Amino acid sequence: MEKKPRFLKEFEMWERRRKIAELFREALEAENKGEFETAKKKLDKVLELSKDYFPEIYFEACFKLVEVFFEEDNYRGSIKCALRALYNAPNRDLYLVGIERIRDMLFILKERGNLEVFKENMESMCRYLESNEELYAFVRGLIAIAEGEKDITKYLESISTPELKKALGVLIKSH
Repeated sequence: MEKKPRFLKEFEMWERRRKIAELFREALEAENKGEFETAKKKLDKVLELSKDYFPEIYFEACFKLVEVFFEEDNYRGSIKCALRALYNAPNRDLYLVGIERIRDMLFILKERGNLEVFKENMESMCRYLESNEELYAFVRGLIAIAEGEKDITKYLESISTPELKKALGVLIKSH
């Protein structure tokens, strides 16, 4: 099988970037108009095009999708997408930025009294995260808190990143 000439590979990557940028712009425009379904479709396409090629773009597209879900009051979808971003974070810095975003989102949900949404339909996310002990424990802890558990020590023990522990801990602290 013949290899593609280098200039053709470079052109394909440039074209992929151009298409991603176009879709991202269209998604932002749709979101600003309140056309959330259109925005989600465009962002899904960005995720598909960037997944194996541009991990930083994939990460940011996940979090833009988080915002769209959040605006729709789909908090479970929002956190699932945020966790997908963390799971695929290309480096430690973005991983930590993602944790901060999740922590802030969870704090808002706690203040609004919306944590119960994590009681149901989180099994697919648990299966997705099984290979990452830390994120898996985080989701299990989140579910436990949503179900009213106060002692989440067993989950915190499996989490090595202090920032992620704090993100879960903020949910069990009272004012």
